[in-house]
Amino acid sequence: MQGGYIGKILFVNLSERKTWDESLDESLCRDFIGGYGLGAKIIFDRQKPKADPLGPEAILGFVTGPLTGSPALTGSRYVVVGKSPLTGGWGDANSGGDFGPHLKFAGYDAVFIQGASDRPVFLSINDGKAEIRDADHLWGKDTHDTEDMLQAELGKDTRITCIGPAGEKLSLISCVMNNKGRAAGRSGLGAVMGSKKLKAIAINGNGSVGVAHEDEIKEARKKHLEEIHQSIIYLSLSIGGTSGLMEFLHLTGEAPAKNWGGAALVDFPDASPFYGQPMEELSEKKYGCWRCPISCGALMKAGANQYKYDAGVHRPEYETLVGFGNLCLNNDPESVIAACDICNRHGIDTISTGTSIAFAIECYENGILTKDDTDGIELTWGNHQSIVAMTEKIAKREGFGAILADGVKVASEKIGKGSEQYAMHVGGQEPGLHDPRANTPYASGFIDATPGRHTQGNEGLMPLTGMPPVLFDFTACAGRGEVHKMAVSLNNVANAAGICMFGYLAMDASAVPDFLNLVTGSNYTLDDLFKIGERISNIRQAFNIREGVTSKDFKVPDRILGHPPLPDGPTAGNEIDGEIMRKDYFQAMDWDTESGKPSKAKLLELGLTNVAEAIWP
Repeated sequence: MQGGYIGKILFVNLSERKTWDESLDESLCRDFIGGYGLGAKIIFDRQKPKADPLGPEAILGFVTGPLTGSPALTGSRYVVVGKSPLTGGWGDANSGGDFGPHLKFAGYDAVFIQGASDRPVFLSINDGKAEIRDADHLWGKDTHDTEDMLQAELGKDTRITCIGPAGEKLSLISCVMNNKGRAAGRSGLGAVMGSKKLKAIAINGNGSVGVAHEDEIKEARKKHLEEIHQSIIYLSLSIGGTSGLMEFLHLTGEAPAKNWGGAALVDFPDASPFYGQPMEELSEKKYGCWRCPISCGALMKAGANQYKYDAGVHRPEYETLVGFGNLCLNNDPESVIAACDICNRHGIDTISTGTSIAFAIECYENGILTKDDTDGIELTWGNHQSIVAMTEKIAKREGFGAILADGVKVASEKIGKGSEQYAMHVGGQEPGLHDPRANTPYASGFIDATPGRHTQGNEGLMPLTGMPPVLFDFTACAGRGEVHKMAVSLNNVANAAGICMFGYLAMDASAVPDFLNLVTGSNYTLDDLFKIGERISNIRQAFNIREGVTSKDFKVPDRILGHPPLPDGPTAGNEIDGEIMRKDYFQAMDWDTESGKPSKAKLLELGLTNVAEAIWP
């Protein structure tokens, strides 16, 4: 087997309470690398079309990449994959911490779960041996208690990924948690895990990840570590985490405000409590994911005022600060920390939760909702007590919180009364909190196969291709399709490899191919990686087409594209022609410009013969 891979995949059938191992095919490694590339291939091949994402026929995967747990810098990532109950199409969610590396140390590159148990269970993996165990005692527990109880039962070195009560109650915005604050947050895959009555996966292992060129990788680490330490990303994130980005993104208007309907510096003039230094003053201790040289995380001091959260809760990330802050016109930092802790403990996505509350506030302010609807909670802009109270109701799926617990699309359908105009989502997924009116490429990134993603198609990578990024250009949105295609392909490769986005953005362009080749023993060229990334894009897109989800279902709301444009603030007058950008990108991909269906010729060119046969019968 190539370096970087363990060479084994664990399959679990919860209905039959059976586990078995399969060898990892080296051709899959070559063609898809790992992560959601490998996950998409296996689920496309093994899950029947139109499967109910919350039914026993759905397959849920936990997949690492060849750089996960290797000497490659920032190789800490794993991805949860499956059919999204939120969008009805392909779903994946990426997380850091140390679960991914330790899954490999326990003997597996990936775990795929099918079937459903009739009672709560957890999966124990110990040095290549898997066992399905009863979890009645864990059901109903939050993610913190679940980790503590499993470590008391199996040993303090046990690594755990789990769902909280939100996933158990099948909230469509629930997520999968590890390390008490690291979230595989998007796509609603916590609900898939909950539908299988799978509370947790607990792993112990003493293995290691083999490396093809051990001496050379030491030199590569030294070279690229110097690059990290000299990068702006390191200088910002190592001090203030992603909250260190807040000031710049607020001042430029990239941080949306007032449920995407306001101007950052006009409707929400003061986000300074969320800037790096103020958040740093509320922090107690820095930490990082597995062997990360950046260490962008932090644990907080105990709540000192009305929010009595414990010391040691996780510092909110940028997205969380904007979701519970800017979107809701709330600049009380401890309320955001409290809301973040509620989400982490209950296992619910902070982006979707903050967006759902902002949606409800706008409905309330416009008379669509009243106190009778909201359990007596006065949902007004900036009312931080109400924001925290509603967060808890969503997390517990109680009262009006049960309406919001499936995201804004479902909530608006239940509420009616014109509320859909305030429901900010793309295909059911609440978008990442980066405004295309300030940074144009997000308009294309939001129509990825997993819609609404702020991590797809980062055109900051374009110097790697010799093509400069085309940023802040609102007069000509055409002509960038090829650029976005390259950016998405590179993102796919880095994500599939198991390396952190911040890591590869902080290093030289050669870092990803360097580490892949030195760890695996391959000889990937940049052109090879583009082709692999393109292959991953196509199989994820083809999965959606087979499920009946087309790009017509992924419409970016007019408000987010600047229709009508904001009259004031840093993005005043900016409008994005989303149709031009979509068609330009799809033409570059050789996909139908309306539906997004990949051409048969493109699929065959990429070696996806069975995929072509499935969607072109």
